[in-house]
Amino acid sequence: STSICFDLSVFELFAPLSCGGTVVLVDSLFDLPGVQHPVTLVNTVPSLARELLRAHRLPASVRTVNLAGEPLPGDLVTDLHAHPGVRAVHNLYGPSEDTTYSTAALVTPGVARPPIGRPLPGTRAYVLDRHGNPAPRGVVGELYLAGVG
Repeated sequence: STSICFDLSVFELFAPLSCGGTVVLVDSLFDLPGVQHPVTLVNTVPSLARELLRAHRLPASVRTVNLAGEPLPGDLVTDLHAHPGVRAVHNLYGPSEDTTYSTAALVTPGVARPPIGRPLPGTRAYVLDRHGNPAPRGVVGELYLAGVG
């Protein structure tokens, strides 16, 4: 869903290829229904996923939807799971300065505020208070990421 000039395209191109998958290049995600290969994974932002559903342009072959780049509304997760074929919706989080994704969560329908998930391998996540100390569980703080990213 991104330009091949954007850092995320490295993940979008090479992750599927390294697992034996096929990468389908289109001018727009709205062109997906017309491609020759069955598309099973879509990686995009929540607002575009909502528009794909609204316009009936998400192919029935899609099994996994990865969403990142914007807050994920719970109702969108429910709508995606209602789409024929969708088996998994992931909420991915990662600021640009930490190289694409830092955390991930497999999200289920019916959750009002989907979590951003747990740290990916090689990443550590800390919630710190305004003084830079670890915040107790359930206390609001700021997310700090550490690791190879």
